[in-house]
Amino acid sequence: MRTPLIAGNWKMNGSTALINAFGDTFATATLPANIDVVVIPPFPYLDAARHAFQNTPLQLGAQTLNPQHSGAHTGEISGRMLKEFDVTYVLVGHSERRQLYQETDAQVFNRLVAALDVGLTPILCVGETLEERDAGRTMDVVLRQVGHAMARLEPVQRLQIVIAYEPVWAIGTGRTATPKQAQEVMAGIRSYQAGFDVSLAEQLKLLYGGSMNASNAAELLAQPDIDGGLVGGASLKTDDFYAICQSAG
Repeated sequence: MRTPLIAGNWKMNGSTALINAFGDTFATATLPANIDVVVIPPFPYLDAARHAFQNTPLQLGAQTLNPQHSGAHTGEISGRMLKEFDVTYVLVGHSERRQLYQETDAQVFNRLVAALDVGLTPILCVGETLEERDAGRTMDVVLRQVGHAMARLEPVQRLQIVIAYEPVWAIGTGRTATPKQAQEVMAGIRSYQAGFDVSLAEQLKLLYGGSMNASNAAELLAQPDIDGGLVGGASLKTDDFYAICQSAG
């Protein structure tokens, strides 16, 4: 049985006040016993979040990492540094990183390996643009992104990956893939993994990202191959994020 995972990606948003509000809310909130919940704030708030979340079920994630462990990389953050702040998860290959900062599949893979090397759980983000969907290339694009990483990993490493499918056209737009559309892609990813190992496919945790909110979470999370969500805007509101977590139980 795959444990549901709800991850809130704050992107370049947030404040110390919001960190404290999440700490206060989730210190007294009752969550389903069988889910994992991760909050992913910007780098400057990691230390504040580590302290604010101490008495909560919230785990801490980071939005990216540099492939190198140290060196002359001004403005960058390494996996070893993230570990010092009790970070357990890290996003790799988010569509905004791929599009705005031109991260290639090869660079995403290097970040993935860097995360695994220091014991972080990478959330590998994949997804197609609207143009690619309209051209009927959704599965080609998604499986290319998944395959570039998975085909190059050792079997034991593949078991440590979480994959988030985030249709680029649904991120921050208010548009959401229908549960059927999301399920079709998730099932395709799981079937692809079965080509490596049937057991891997069964254990692989798949998240849906792309305007998941308190209103649509339950229907999306009810799909057989959707094991959780990578939540954007709704993760900045304590009540909405809590409601999504409840939907995963």
